[in-house]
Amino acid sequence: MELAERLAALDARIAEAARAVGRDPRELTRIVVTKFHPPELITALRGLGVRDVGESRQQELSQKRSLLPETTDLTWHFVGQVQTKKARAVRAAADVVHSVDRHRLADALHVADPEADSPLAVFVQVNLTEDPARGGVAPEAAVELAEHIARNCGSLSLRGVMAVAPLEEPPARAFQRLADVSARVRAVVPAASAISAGMSGDFAEAIAAGATHLRIGSAITGPRPLRG
Repeated sequence: MELAERLAALDARIAEAARAVGRDPRELTRIVVTKFHPPELITALRGLGVRDVGESRQQELSQKRSLLPETTDLTWHFVGQVQTKKARAVRAAADVVHSVDRHRLADALHVADPEADSPLAVFVQVNLTEDPARGGVAPEAAVELAEHIARNCGSLSLRGVMAVAPLEEPPARAFQRLADVSARVRAVVPAASAISAGMSGDFAEAIAAGATHLRIGSAITGPRPLRG
């Protein structure tokens, strides 16, 4: 199946999943994650109408964006873990950061460009596992982090919450827990209404739980290239 066919098929599945739970597919943002794929794939996706692309490694994001200066109509989403020391580079290359999970990182992203003409859109990443080493803030601490961003990081715009469904739990149940966290965050930051959740294997469950941003990779791009 060619790229255009995979994209069309995935979009049809997204639309079907949305309508099945009474949602309008047009309210969903489909982000194509192009990790390890060459910049030429992004050019091809852009030609097919894709306007949201995602990367999970800072070096790859920075390199691809620098190689594609003509893609000013794209929104570049950073969806991986961010080392605080790389916050400045991430801010310079990303339009949206989905993985803010601690005060120091929020502060570093803010300090990287505190007088920015337009704020950097960010999501609070929530850890839905019992493993504290996994990326994301604990669910019970998400509201406090959201308040910190809203009060102290004026160059950031908190859009909502993000999470990856754990392998050991049904995704529908995990995403419902994320929806509960989202409701608590919205109670203190009403504008933070977005939910970034759902990947190639679980986007239908994420849509049913209220996801607004879907991070789709291999279902559209095909298998990742082998790394030498």
